[in-house]
Amino acid sequence: MGRVCVLNVVGLTPGLLGLGTPNLSKLGTAVPMAGVLPAVTCTAQATLLTGLPPSRHGIVGNGWFDRERGEVVSWHQSNRLMAGEKLYEAARRAGKTTAKLFWWFNRGADVDASVTPLPFYGSDGSKEFGIDGTPSGLAAELERRLGKFPFHGFWGPKAGIDSTAWIARAAVETLKLQRPDLLLVYLPHLDYDLQRHGLAAGPRAAAEVDREAGLVIDAARNDGMTVVVVSEYGLVPVSKPVHVNRLLRERGWLAVRDGPYGEMLDPFKSTAFAVADHQVAHVYVRGDVGEVRERLAGLEGVARVLDEAGKREVGLDHPRSGDLVLLAKPDAWFTYYYWVDDRRAPDFARTVDIHRKPGYDPCELFVDPGLAFPSLRLAGRLAQKKLGFRYRMDVVPLDATVVRGSHGLAAAELKQGPVFISTAVGQGPVSMAEFKGYVLGHLSQA
Repeated sequence: MGRVCVLNVVGLTPGLLGLGTPNLSKLGTAVPMAGVLPAVTCTAQATLLTGLPPSRHGIVGNGWFDRERGEVVSWHQSNRLMAGEKLYEAARRAGKTTAKLFWWFNRGADVDASVTPLPFYGSDGSKEFGIDGTPSGLAAELERRLGKFPFHGFWGPKAGIDSTAWIARAAVETLKLQRPDLLLVYLPHLDYDLQRHGLAAGPRAAAEVDREAGLVIDAARNDGMTVVVVSEYGLVPVSKPVHVNRLLRERGWLAVRDGPYGEMLDPFKSTAFAVADHQVAHVYVRGDVGEVRERLAGLEGVARVLDEAGKREVGLDHPRSGDLVLLAKPDAWFTYYYWVDDRRAPDFARTVDIHRKPGYDPCELFVDPGLAFPSLRLAGRLAQKKLGFRYRMDVVPLDATVVRGSHGLAAAELKQGPVFISTAVGQGPVSMAEFKGYVLGHLSQA
């Protein structure tokens, strides 16, 4: 009976293989993968899992503007957001058991086992880190065996190898406890330092993630599984943050509500605003789209403005998409910043808050270099938390120039894009939409 372990090594590219990656390199033929636009986590995973473009599965980015609610929604976990038959649904229909570890859209996924990050939120605004999953008790059992999931290492200024190491060991334990026919494992480590420091961090980070991947590879192979590797995108060096929303505000199109916690974006009063997502931004417009398009086309750092025809061309013609979609130049990326005075920045701007920010913020990977004693600030905030006081971990910089790597566009060269490693592919590139079929083919083998 065919059984498959899929390692999603985020940020892995053909160019990084061979740089201290013996475990990943030994798995078979590594071929470039033609990615999807935008080349971001949620969209890429949705295409990998469904074999469909964003115009059909509906995941047009890591976040978008919910027109009915009048809110920007980011990093939501509901499996129901993603249309189309998923890989694990097709596998279960064929009688296979499935497990999904830390891939996105885990909540409500039709799998036999899952583990996903899910903090607890108190009524006083406090937050406690945690994980959850199915079947009931699996997440708790993994933490009993491995220790608490290092949530601080999964995202934020301390993001690093600790979270990937824990997930790799959780995959090994899940193999023992569940013995799934299909095991999906998400290993995020490469994403962090490549955004912080650029491509120079690649070889060291690749060697670190390879060591952890090796644990899963050996355990899966010893259990009779075929192991394949996929990645979602490659990262590129950037040096130019582009403040789309600030331009829209200067033109009088973006409105804010000022208050005790700083300025908040007001979508209801705005005639145009952008949901920034790395090197792609969805712009939602009420009124004259042509005028907004003309102004944004002249903004430094913008390579292309997609209208309805442009969105159809790239497979982004979905109701969740912006009325316009911006593509950055290769060395630029889009911030979500909409304030013009840092003193009036919203209180969440200096914190790690992926759900309230109306766009992606890679500065969450940094501690503000302008803080005189950052360690003391962190210690003080942690002390407040332990004493039961409300606190704000306000250590994130507002200087977007600290970011050195980004993604979101189609790879300029094959060696810079995502990769697929398997024993069942030829030498030429494959498309991300073909991945589902390859895995189902492995599963169907006797």
